[in-house]
Amino acid sequence: MKKFNDMKIQSKLVFSFFIAVIIPLFIVGFFLTQELRTKALNDAIEQSSANIERVKNRTAETLESAIYIANNLTLDQHLKNIVNTEYSSGVEILRAYREYSEFRSSLQTFDEISNIRLYVENPTMLDNWEFRPTTDAIRNTFWYQSALETNGLNGWFFIPDETKNNRKYLSLVRSINYPDYKSSSVLVININTENLNTILNQEQSPIMIIDDNNYVVVSNRKDFVGKKLNDIIETDQKLVEVNGTVTGKVNGEQSEILVDLLLPNTSQNELKFVSVIPNQVIMADANRFVQLGFIVICASFVIALILIYMFSRLISKRIILISDQINTVAEGNLDAQIKVEGTDEIGKLSKQLNYMVQNLQDLIARLESMHVEKNILQKRQQEIKLKMLASQINPHFLFNALESIRMKAHLRGEKDISSVVKQLGKLMRKSIEVTGELILLKNEIETVELYLKIQQFRYEDRLTYELDIDPLSEGIYIHPLIIQPLVENAVIHGLEFKEKGGKVTVKTCVTNHQLYVSVMDNGVGISEEKQQAILKTFNDIENSQENRIGLMNVHQRLKITFGENSGLNLKSELGKGTCISFSIPIRGNENV
Repeated sequence: MKKFNDMKIQSKLVFSFFIAVIIPLFIVGFFLTQELRTKALNDAIEQSSANIERVKNRTAETLESAIYIANNLTLDQHLKNIVNTEYSSGVEILRAYREYSEFRSSLQTFDEISNIRLYVENPTMLDNWEFRPTTDAIRNTFWYQSALETNGLNGWFFIPDETKNNRKYLSLVRSINYPDYKSSSVLVININTENLNTILNQEQSPIMIIDDNNYVVVSNRKDFVGKKLNDIIETDQKLVEVNGTVTGKVNGEQSEILVDLLLPNTSQNELKFVSVIPNQVIMADANRFVQLGFIVICASFVIALILIYMFSRLISKRIILISDQINTVAEGNLDAQIKVEGTDEIGKLSKQLNYMVQNLQDLIARLESMHVEKNILQKRQQEIKLKMLASQINPHFLFNALESIRMKAHLRGEKDISSVVKQLGKLMRKSIEVTGELILLKNEIETVELYLKIQQFRYEDRLTYELDIDPLSEGIYIHPLIIQPLVENAVIHGLEFKEKGGKVTVKTCVTNHQLYVSVMDNGVGISEEKQQAILKTFNDIENSQENRIGLMNVHQRLKITFGENSGLNLKSELGKGTCISFSIPIRGNENV
């Protein structure tokens, strides 16, 4: 017992668990699970491969009908004459349409086909839904351009049929060239979707046919049709490049995905066949064997418990002793001493716990001090948030602007009144929509410009403005209402008493990964003494002077976000004007 107590506790646990638990459970559980899953997976993939091969062959037979029709129409001399004849009257066109019945005959003969239409460049022909004059919209479609570029090869695309309410069909698209006439037409043959559904609905597992643009053309799961394959299957691999088996998720369920390709005769692009085998289906046949394995594991576990109990009893007394002493400390008695004999990890643990109790006493003292500081900081932050909400647009400005509008409407009531009312509406709407999230600088500049236009309407010739905005700065994210309060301060306090020639300039530039913003006016300016007083109030949250809350709000938000070195810079000279500026690092949305 003396030797066992002195042995390291890690050695005790490794010894007991290695004999009692790890060896039997690892061998039985790992071998049984891996062998059964591998066998089930191989059987399921083999079966799915046979299914997808069968579907692919039957689909190829269906597509062969469309290819056969396309080949016949390409060599059809009657069709060639109809397409390249210049008609002089509608009666002549209708007679030609009536005499040509190859399209209708093909539809009656082949159930695999649902529609045939030919897009022609002959302006004298009429649209009868079989022969369709080509429009600019059709010429610009990807499938039409692809048909012209591939020069006679068949293309397979999932495209809308405007003759059937723009319903999408898997369609053969092919150009028919007439060298004698130096002309060409584009043939579109729709594959009968119901025919393809019949082929796929005979399969139990989800199976899909995918076109060259990765869209699901047809599937025995109707909710998959029309979707992108990447929207259905979640996998780390690029499904566009896959030909084989990959692992992924379908509707949140882990599955094996089998991919196979079909390149029809004389075709420019492939069709992809995708079969989904949910893991739940794969493991269904293995459940019976898993149950048997579970019984074996349970028996092994019972034996392991008996062995573990025998070994753990040797060390349980000392663990119980140290546990009781720890409970004494947990109840709040930090003066208790933990003493356990022995030089193993438990003995060392008792000494370390004593050190921990002492450190805990010191930590509690420090936390009490930090708690007081934290409460002060939280109170300061809450006050800043409240004052941010209060620092939207000064209501006095809105009342003054509305009064000016009312007076001008009364005296004149023309377009300028309508324009400023519209601008005021936009500004009020932007103010209401402001949240705590970042916005683009160009949006903030729009708010500033609306404000200046309204003030310009109010002051007329007394106020002009200039927006010198660096294009590189427009896409940078900043706080909402961070520049507008500076402009409002410049207009109200800088130019209010200036009888004429007042000007406000807003300038931004990007240099060395920094955004620089400045607002300048040529107003009355500020004395050096008053400048110092204003700068002092920036850091005084308790200061509630109404005419400084906007500047203090901006200053505090900049410091909270970018640190103590950020904030507003103020430069002014009596009689010459004032400049308020700030700079922030450019880090995208991570600024907040």
